[in-house]
Amino acid sequence: MKPNDLPNPTSTPWTLARRAERMNPSVIREILKVTEKPGIISFAGGLPSPKTFPVTAFADACAKVLREDGQAALQYAASEGYAPLREAVAAQLPWAVDPAQVLITTGSQQGLDLVAKVLIDTDSRVLVETPTYLGALQAFTPMEPHIEAVASDDEGIDVADLERRVGSGADRARFLYVLPNFQNPTGRSMSEARRAALVASAAALGLPIVEDNPYGDLWFDQPPPLPLSARNPEGCIYLGSFSKVLAPGLRLGFIVAPPSVYPKLLQAKQAADLHSPGFNQRMVAEVIKDGFLDRHVPTIRALYKSQCAAMLACLAQDMAGLDVQWNSPDGGMFLWLRLPEGMNAVELLPRAVDKGVAFVPGAAFFADAPDERTMRLSFVTASVEQIRIGIAALALAIREQQGN
Repeated sequence: MKPNDLPNPTSTPWTLARRAERMNPSVIREILKVTEKPGIISFAGGLPSPKTFPVTAFADACAKVLREDGQAALQYAASEGYAPLREAVAAQLPWAVDPAQVLITTGSQQGLDLVAKVLIDTDSRVLVETPTYLGALQAFTPMEPHIEAVASDDEGIDVADLERRVGSGADRARFLYVLPNFQNPTGRSMSEARRAALVASAAALGLPIVEDNPYGDLWFDQPPPLPLSARNPEGCIYLGSFSKVLAPGLRLGFIVAPPSVYPKLLQAKQAADLHSPGFNQRMVAEVIKDGFLDRHVPTIRALYKSQCAAMLACLAQDMAGLDVQWNSPDGGMFLWLRLPEGMNAVELLPRAVDKGVAFVPGAAFFADAPDERTMRLSFVTASVEQIRIGIAALALAIREQQGN
């Protein structure tokens, strides 16, 4: 057969799985492409500040790991993760955790993917906050569940609404997914009273909780209350990350799971990628030993606190006279802004970009009934001067949009 005799190259023999139809590009990733234009000040990304990356510490750890343990570091490894790192994770958590319950993942995003594969069937129900982390929605959606939003306020989940939505029998929700600390996208934190009420209610209802905590160490003045998982370890799966306290490029996170669930998460991990990079795991274990995080993380908190304060001050000044609302986070990387009635953040974005500033419209973070007036602003990667210029540009874009 000659090349010209081959079938029409525009036709395809590939039949996509039904779940592939439910996979969509990340709105945030698409917006980040826009921010690559020269001169754009971006409040859009959920990226930690590169100023916080401990490059020297990793350079030293890299040399030591290769010198003392190079062959093992570059070899295949156990799917559960590097034992000293699992021990370090267990030791740093504020409740009794057996290292055998710790599974090292390729970023906490993989943890969400593993949870979805193990706990979600087609048409099963999953409960989430309003709004919730977009990456969780993307991880859950291919498993074809019904994702249902639970009413939430400034303190977090509305427990009464949760109790109405849990369901029973075959319709019972598989789990509640929640970010109690400095939530992405809103920056809010769940109060002590709400945490206690939520855990008590979920335990009484037999509703498992998947607790995602990538931002919990980034508090400004006071640490957040105890994790939900510390209050009911058997009823919770806990996800954490090294991305926000060390460096996201390492792609290392972890799951802490009850013995009843851990083996299946491990099997899903084995099928996904055998194990997370052993070299990276050894480097992190080397860096964090001897209390490094106790010295390093406070420098991140101080930087983010000052940048958050700068953004809040600029908002108060530049949004004066506009019916714009925003919160004041106690930590983390984000704050949540709501535009005046009748405005739409998606429609505002091109005008803002034309003025040199970008943000993430909030609608993508809702499982249903999106609030089109909302947006997420990140304050951690822009300098104080960029924050000043960017918020002024955003305010001007809002005023002009209102005038149309």
